[in-house]
Amino acid sequence: MRGVPSARPASGRSWAWLGLLPFFSFVGLFLLVPVGFLVAGSLHDASGNLTLANYSDLSTPIIVDSFRTSIEVSLVTALAGGVIGFLLAYAMIMGGLPRFLRGPLLTFSGVASNFAGVPLALGFIYTLGQLGIVTVFLRDVFGIRIYQEGFQLTSKLGLELVYLYFQLPLMVLIITPAIDGLRREWREAAENLGASPAQYWRRVALPILTPSILGAVILLFGNAFGAQATAYQLTGGTVNLVTILISSQMTGDVLHNVGLGNAMAVGMIVVMSIALILYAWLSRRAERWQR
Repeated sequence: MRGVPSARPASGRSWAWLGLLPFFSFVGLFLLVPVGFLVAGSLHDASGNLTLANYSDLSTPIIVDSFRTSIEVSLVTALAGGVIGFLLAYAMIMGGLPRFLRGPLLTFSGVASNFAGVPLALGFIYTLGQLGIVTVFLRDVFGIRIYQEGFQLTSKLGLELVYLYFQLPLMVLIITPAIDGLRREWREAAENLGASPAQYWRRVALPILTPSILGAVILLFGNAFGAQATAYQLTGGTVNLVTILISSQMTGDVLHNVGLGNAMAVGMIVVMSIALILYAWLSRRAERWQR
């Protein structure tokens, strides 16, 4: 028996694509065009002549060290922020936190994850600087002199501590929906089969959450890798980060090579693109697990 043929849409040109025009315009103006200017600028010297010398100069020790330091700081804060942020989100959801406190905690996480730049650096200087509130409190009350013990807020360790202030709440915001997505039926099924809570997390929950956790850590890495204002205000450029070095190449009096600064920015785009590609791949895997 022959089925009834489905109705075909009326012939004619579809204008549905116009709905995507604002999105593509935004991507073109604020992503593709700036990247194009960076690539074009990196291929010209100070006289406007085409050259590849800017990319060959990326192998100089100070530039290599700046990329190494930026990647190290980003990895440390991403891993530490990922682990601690996951534990905080788990405690908030599974630890019996009253429901009415969850909203304010997530609201604070949203505010703190965007609190960066000069205000964040000044806040830590006033708190953990040599005459900061916490520093003086530890000295006068407990006799602990953290700066005599070797701590320096303007060091790489101090910078990582400051970065964790916005990395931790960002991890909480990212991973909370993934933990909420764990179905109660999975835990009940594991318990009915005799699994202990540790076995449930090791064999069921963590394999499901791993793509989301790794994707969030990659996002934290990109968030720290592109930070500049906080580090510059806090350290004054004593920590050799690639973002600070680019700023020096663009506006500095001693180091001033716009083409080299553009080439370094292109290098940052490559690193960030790799991180975003990994994030997109892991996000697709997480969605596949939770279907």
